[in-house]
Amino acid sequence: MGYVIGIDGGTESLRAHVFDLDGRSLGSGTGSYQTDFPAPGQAEQNPEAWWQAYGIAVRGALSASGVAPDAVLALAADTTSCTVVACDGGGRPLRPALLWMDVRAHREAEAVAATGDPALRINGGGRGPVSPEWMIPKALWLKGNQPDIYAAAPRICEYQDWLNWRLTGRWCASLNNVSMRWHYQVDHGGWPEGLLARLDAADLMEKWPRAIVAPGAEVGGLTAEAAAHLGLPAGTKVVQGGADAFIGMIGLNVARPGELALITGSSHLQLGVAARPAHAPGVWGTYMDAVYPGRPIIEGGQTSTGSVIAWFKRNFAPDTPFEALNAAAEALPPGAEGLLAQDHFQGNRTPHTDALSRGAITGLTLKHTPAHVYRALVESVCMGTRLIVDSFGEAFTPRRIVVAGGATRAPFWLQVHADTLGVPLELPEQPEAPALGSGILAAVGAGQFDRIEDAAAAMVRVASTIEPDAARHDAYAPIYDRYRAAYAALKPLNETP
Repeated sequence: MGYVIGIDGGTESLRAHVFDLDGRSLGSGTGSYQTDFPAPGQAEQNPEAWWQAYGIAVRGALSASGVAPDAVLALAADTTSCTVVACDGGGRPLRPALLWMDVRAHREAEAVAATGDPALRINGGGRGPVSPEWMIPKALWLKGNQPDIYAAAPRICEYQDWLNWRLTGRWCASLNNVSMRWHYQVDHGGWPEGLLARLDAADLMEKWPRAIVAPGAEVGGLTAEAAAHLGLPAGTKVVQGGADAFIGMIGLNVARPGELALITGSSHLQLGVAARPAHAPGVWGTYMDAVYPGRPIIEGGQTSTGSVIAWFKRNFAPDTPFEALNAAAEALPPGAEGLLAQDHFQGNRTPHTDALSRGAITGLTLKHTPAHVYRALVESVCMGTRLIVDSFGEAFTPRRIVVAGGATRAPFWLQVHADTLGVPLELPEQPEAPALGSGILAAVGAGQFDRIEDAAAAMVRVASTIEPDAARHDAYAPIYDRYRAAYAALKPLNETP
């Protein structure tokens, strides 16, 4: 029996798992890296730190699993998306990577939206706005603000692409990433050459990897140098992955119309398989072929969710265990006795797509305690999720929601999500869905399954279901109305950059 390695390159660390072909993790390893915040709205990472973390994680997973390196059939990785790297001719980064959550390019995003180009149909049906997180705004920021670096960079790519180059020596882009973050559209003309021409950025096409490889297809074999770094045989197959949350859909076996993946962590993403292609205000997509051939994916996302809770604990309850915070908050009624929060600590991704929106806590009285604030912050994240799902409209009605990531370890969080949404939540046996999704892609690329869907059906299992409480769902209705009204009320206060 062979084995595969699935790697999840997240915001704070890179995690590797050795999976068998039943989807069971036999061992894992982790390598961490830091994020720098040079200014408000900016976030950067050192790509070389990813590479060091990759070696630590894969070697750790192999050691923990007891699997012989020559029994590994293939490996695949997901990474954060919109994490942009500018490289010299030898693939060496010329500056720190602009992390996905970096929103400094908000003016460039406005310029992209102002073109009215047909490629913008995936941005609210052409009505925008365009997120400053995406590839083109970030590349334009580099061109306008660091022109020497831009001119010296024959390659501008993403974390995913840079990683595959370090592994195989081949420059290529993932069909997943380019479909949903570079305005490449299989069903609408391919590369966005017209959009780039309108932005006086036609030269960017020369800097992007031109080969496109779909998730689950082979990129190449490990070079001797990469193999030595990872502790694997040279030539071991490297299979294309994609953006972490989208590959997480595969690791949750979310593959049919009406199914939704709720990927939780530092941020939340809501990814659904739509019944038909659709483009509407307040949502991103749909993206054809980005995950499964012939199926449209609809997307929403929250920029800061788990990171908001981490911020609260770090600054206001550093000595209080999460178990105690959750217990105290759970004892309070829905609405935290009049306290309301807005979860836009790093801007809003959808449905407003407003980089300048900010977090807020309102309704404070002398009665309120840290438990009240904590509950209000959790509720704000959960109501933000509901707002996104409601914004999908008729193109997508969730009949099944599967949750992965950090929130799966917090029953209180899960219950508030179920109560605000009014929909049962399924929890997978393997909570590290992006890593398992990468493992599934590795198994497909190794020829063990014919289709991604077949591999997911064989390698993913549901562990439990969280049912919503009808009374609490009703109690949240007026609180949800207040949450929806908060954005418009606060927007005029957040318009100064």
